[in-house]
Amino acid sequence: MDARLDVKSSVKVIELIEKTYPDSHYYLDFSTPIELLVAAILSAQTRDTVVNGITPKLFKKYHTAKDYSEANQKELESYVSGVSFAGNKVRNIIRACEIVDKEYGGRVPNEMKSLLELPGIGRKTANTILINAYGIVEGIPVDTWVIKISNRTGLSVEKNPDNIEEDLKAIVDKKYWKNIAYAMKAHGHAICRSSIPLCSKCFLNKLCMRNGVKDSG
Repeated sequence: MDARLDVKSSVKVIELIEKTYPDSHYYLDFSTPIELLVAAILSAQTRDTVVNGITPKLFKKYHTAKDYSEANQKELESYVSGVSFAGNKVRNIIRACEIVDKEYGGRVPNEMKSLLELPGIGRKTANTILINAYGIVEGIPVDTWVIKISNRTGLSVEKNPDNIEEDLKAIVDKKYWKNIAYAMKAHGHAICRSSIPLCSKCFLNKLCMRNGVKDSG
């Protein structure tokens, strides 16, 4: 069974990650809340570089929730064919934008409950929209990197993203909630890599539980 860090060590891990990556930030390009909603839906199980590579042409074609809600599915798919599960994501985008257009006057809602009722939107994406579009911090976006690093270090031994979010909220000072997910992603890219993490070079190596890490030096 994976081991979990004590609270004091967990707090230290978070503080060190934040201190080491002070300039980390959200990784998808957008200019408006509706662009963020669309990009965030497209980003599931897809590299952010792929999403950022296709959204300029997409955003030039479609501007409002009404534009997306009235889009021809096949045409919209042609703009996003590089993402995984493009057909399903496009259907979610169209349906979500129909709701935004009809029930919210074209404005992406700024409440968690309302966001979670939109197709293709889970807590991670809802938190992402609230934080990055509206500056509202209610929780912590838990993406693949947050899951991996939380489990490896022992910040959480949970596998469910919602449970991991609750574990993190219990130990992370709220001043870090806005940015900790992006700092964790930066740490994943720099040190705690998916295949072979560079544990010998890691500033967390005296605290980390190294759960699931077999041989990383």
